[in-house]
Amino acid sequence: MRLLDWLLASADSDSQRSSGRQSFSGLFIAPHLSSNLLIHPQTFSDLVRCAAMPWLLSSQLDYVSSSPSERQCERTAFSFYCSVRERLPVWLLEDMRCMEVFCWDDGHPRAFLPSEALLYALIHDHQDYAQYLLNRYSVSALRAPRCSYCCCRGSGAPHLNIAVRYDRLVILGMMMAALKNCGEQTKRQDYLDSCGGCSHVADAGKSAVQLAVELSHADSLLLLLVEGARPDGLDAALQRLVSCDVSKRHHAQRCLDYLLLFLPKPPLLQRLQDEPQRWQSLLGNKVFSWLQGVAPPPLLLQALRSLMQFGADRISLLPDFLQLHSW
Repeated sequence: MRLLDWLLASADSDSQRSSGRQSFSGLFIAPHLSSNLLIHPQTFSDLVRCAAMPWLLSSQLDYVSSSPSERQCERTAFSFYCSVRERLPVWLLEDMRCMEVFCWDDGHPRAFLPSEALLYALIHDHQDYAQYLLNRYSVSALRAPRCSYCCCRGSGAPHLNIAVRYDRLVILGMMMAALKNCGEQTKRQDYLDSCGGCSHVADAGKSAVQLAVELSHADSLLLLLVEGARPDGLDAALQRLVSCDVSKRHHAQRCLDYLLLFLPKPPLLQRLQDEPQRWQSLLGNKVFSWLQGVAPPPLLLQALRSLMQFGADRISLLPDFLQLHSW
């Protein structure tokens, strides 16, 4: 019996016992839920698809698999997803991906692409597998997969967005290293600043920097900015600072500080003009005046920018009174 068949059989046998689902008049019983819920087989298939592709919008559950072959592809993809989640050895995962796992594409099954496998590695933080895929396939592992729902050509940078959303700093660093081997600076910059992506993807229309600001993932934001990503999202960072919970305010402040550190010229923001006293008390006189365009950048900001040329880690080594929030 092939490994994938064994995994599927094991999953089915487990689910037929008390901890799984039971067949009843063409439906499935899910006793692990708060009550024994009867689930139609198609609904169960949709749930499998949602679990195996969590970066898609929940509205895509309305999509119906049209053939047994397509549903079988979904089963193999879900089994592969579970295998990555269990962090099986790299050689075993690659053996499955190349020979036993299939994706339904334009009416035909095809082998799973390295870029699709990297998405799974990102979600489950399988660092060894991510490192292998990036070393073996380089930037081709970062190509946006084709959307399986509308069949549009892949675009944007879904791997960056997922790395930011799940806060996978180690793998994000691996991806930045792979991008350095891209060769063409223009393509590398376009990838870092990409806001594209199919509308079926949850974070479509947002760059990785904008998403990091929205989620207050300061460490991911700093890594992107150091590698040359455009420091967008200042207005969103200000809004996040005043609207987030107290427990997250420190991270929101760090995101704002990092944007200011990499911002070559501050844009004119309407919210600063509408409530000048409020923002002046929050940002301080020097930063507020600089953002209003009536004063040069604070001296500490200029000094930290010079220090950044020797590495972003140098800032974290400074005493507290020289950190970004103290200007």
